[in-house]
Amino acid sequence: MKLYYSPGACSLSPHIVLREAGLAFEPVLASTKTHKLQDGTDYYGINPKGYVPLLELDNGERLTEGPAIVQYIADQAPAKKLAPAAGTMARYRLQEWLNFITSELHKSFSPLFNPAMPEEAKALYRTRLGDRFKWVDGQLAGKNYLMGEDFSVADAYLFVVAGWGKHVGVDISGLANLGAFMARVGARPAVQEALKAEGLLK
Repeated sequence: MKLYYSPGACSLSPHIVLREAGLAFEPVLASTKTHKLQDGTDYYGINPKGYVPLLELDNGERLTEGPAIVQYIADQAPAKKLAPAAGTMARYRLQEWLNFITSELHKSFSPLFNPAMPEEAKALYRTRLGDRFKWVDGQLAGKNYLMGEDFSVADAYLFVVAGWGKHVGVDISGLANLGAFMARVGARPAVQEALKAEGLLK
């Protein structure tokens, strides 16, 4: 398989999950600025949406959108328990988390990375994100991970998105449960490997 990624972008989530699952894959750097691969290939020819992640399967089929990709990966390595079994209530709870992270957290960060966005608008998004993260912090009370004691694909996604806060002025330092979660996930060997592979850890 090939994972098209950009360092530190939301593609870090499936990158972590692939390493957690122990699956063989080739990381392919796709610049989100130039939309070119390192060999000069136009990334739009691979993914017309132009953004990462994209997972190319061994049969050549291509899958986009992080929440779909991470569930696909989890289902290739069921023994790793990265997602509950399909059809169970727990699986729908996982999808509930993935939808929340993608729509309420991930998308609320996009304006903060946009240099053309007025500062007053950015302040509104920072407040909204602060409120959402406070809610997440409450959900983590008494739990190691979002779904309980087992690390899931939703935890990888939350770890990546919450990690963006320090770059754009979203302060989560006062949220004890979320802070402990970030440290716990950040210490996982697969997470360390993914961060090092993307040049995000020295």
